[in-house]
Amino acid sequence: MPWLNLTLRVHQEHAQALAEALEKWGAISVTLEDAADQPLFASVSTPDGTSLCRGFKTHWDKHPLWSQVRITGLLPEHTNTDDILTRARSLMGLAESPAHEIDLLGDEDWAHSWMAHYKPLQVGQNLWVVPSWCEAPEPTATNIILDPGLAFGTGDHPTTSLCLEWLSEQALAGNTLLDYGCGSGILSIAALRLGARETYAVDIDVQALDVTRRNAVHNGIHRGMHVMLPSELPQNFQADIVIANILFGTLIELAAEIAARVRPGGWLVLSGLLGDDQAMEVRSHYEPPFEFTRREKQKWSLLAGRKPAEVG
Repeated sequence: MPWLNLTLRVHQEHAQALAEALEKWGAISVTLEDAADQPLFASVSTPDGTSLCRGFKTHWDKHPLWSQVRITGLLPEHTNTDDILTRARSLMGLAESPAHEIDLLGDEDWAHSWMAHYKPLQVGQNLWVVPSWCEAPEPTATNIILDPGLAFGTGDHPTTSLCLEWLSEQALAGNTLLDYGCGSGILSIAALRLGARETYAVDIDVQALDVTRRNAVHNGIHRGMHVMLPSELPQNFQADIVIANILFGTLIELAAEIAARVRPGGWLVLSGLLGDDQAMEVRSHYEPPFEFTRREKQKWSLLAGRKPAEVG
């Protein structure tokens, strides 16, 4: 199918946040270049943040060095670009949309190039994420069939990988999980495949909810997963495990809501935190009552902690 190239010109201070947001909003790839045509590096980033820099596989750990940055996102043909521009304007606190261009691309140039970069990925104990066009390396393992594309979460980004690793180590039988900001639904699918009784996959993006439903069916899950907007959660609903792999600012903004969804004695897992400063700031909004341990991968952090059985 054809694709849309959405190119935006932004100031340096907004570049990284917008690039990460475009990935979460469905971009197949994101490219950053100097807007003055004096490139210092060009990064093509997959939906989970892995980058291709001058042909070598690296990771999204660089910051643009230019004062003005041209960011190009490759989006599915029928993407609502007006909605994307509205989100970008809100993210950057602008009165008007940033300077931008929209081009229609043919399928031939991209069909095989981006698929070649996705391989089966081991993301935890006996847990793999496998693109639909690949054979599972370990057929007897827990294999999640998931293709990159319309929503964030393929397991390749450290934030998602950390969550999957944590889930693979838990005894999930009989547990209920709330996946807050489900994206592709990968964490809910993994939890059910690993023995959870039921999951609640919520997201503010209705496209992500549609993708989650399709991914669930593709993985043979026909019961146990409830997919909905956050506003549709029952008022007093609490889960044994709440996972929120979302943006740093949103973890702070929704701290009271997210913490209240954890039952006494249950687990809270927070991811999407880049660097020490973000991890420390988020902790301050949840501790107490939670006491977190921290895991790190490629400068990204996951916080996991239990809510006391009785919160006084």
